[in-house]
Amino acid sequence: MLFTPAETKVVIVGGGTMGADVAAVCARGGCAVQVVEPTTERRALLPDYFANTMIDLGYEHRLHLLTTAGSLEEVDWPEVDLVIECVPERLDIKQELFAKLEQYAKPEAVLASNSTSFPISDIARGLKTSARMIGLHFFMPAHLVPCVEVVYGEKTSPMVGESLSRLMTACGMVPVTVKKDLPGFLANRLQHALSREAFAMVDAGIASLEDIDKAVRFGFGFRYIAAGPAMQRDHAGLDVHGAGGATIYPSLNNSPEIAKCLSDRIASGKLGMKTGEGFYSWTAETMKAERERYQDALRAGLKIIQKDLPEIE
Repeated sequence: MLFTPAETKVVIVGGGTMGADVAAVCARGGCAVQVVEPTTERRALLPDYFANTMIDLGYEHRLHLLTTAGSLEEVDWPEVDLVIECVPERLDIKQELFAKLEQYAKPEAVLASNSTSFPISDIARGLKTSARMIGLHFFMPAHLVPCVEVVYGEKTSPMVGESLSRLMTACGMVPVTVKKDLPGFLANRLQHALSREAFAMVDAGIASLEDIDKAVRFGFGFRYIAAGPAMQRDHAGLDVHGAGGATIYPSLNNSPEIAKCLSDRIASGKLGMKTGEGFYSWTAETMKAERERYQDALRAGLKIIQKDLPEIE
């Protein structure tokens, strides 16, 4: 199995923000992409969204590669080489979809899930062709965050993973291989380890949410754009890290429960921007300003690491 972008037909199931951005990534690399979005209102918005996104990326000349469909039945399945599922994060929905995809897609087509947490082995449970099923986890916004996790299930063929990694590289992404599909995969497990400690310190009255955000953004997190934790330790010295770890590790939080400052807000319906309040309070104006600041920061960071990213033909 060998994916060549110009000869690869991709179907994205789900045209929400994530699905639309994943479609832009694939089209940027030269793949013909069809997005299946059953909601009429959302589907009507996709052409303008694609146009704006591809212009922003500098690949408006590949906008013609992006099309939409209203249902799985509208797809020309014999031509499809890769399917990427971007539907809501519910295991039953994903399992039902993959059962359908197994019937629709030709045997050699790869079936990938963008699930943020469910193991592909669980999604593919009981299906006959699970060797071609794999996790392909993007990070929001997918067209600006270069990393993508290629997650092997219990029965995933190594050839499928290797081919998909090469395709993602050709699309300008930085694939990382996750050899076992444990919950949260690689990056989300790292993120949650950090968040657990951060929110535990809030509960303990050690630091405020604002100061935790500042410590990450303007402290050690600032260095991550230049080097990951292993490379950082080589810069600083492994002995320095070892000494610090011996002192710090015994007092790190390892609770299996989420922190009270998080659970209380969830119970109160304070879920973030979507409800107008989470850890911070939001109005339409402040949300707009924050989203623009966030996107601008990501674009600036992308320029800094541009030379470390794969080139797109």
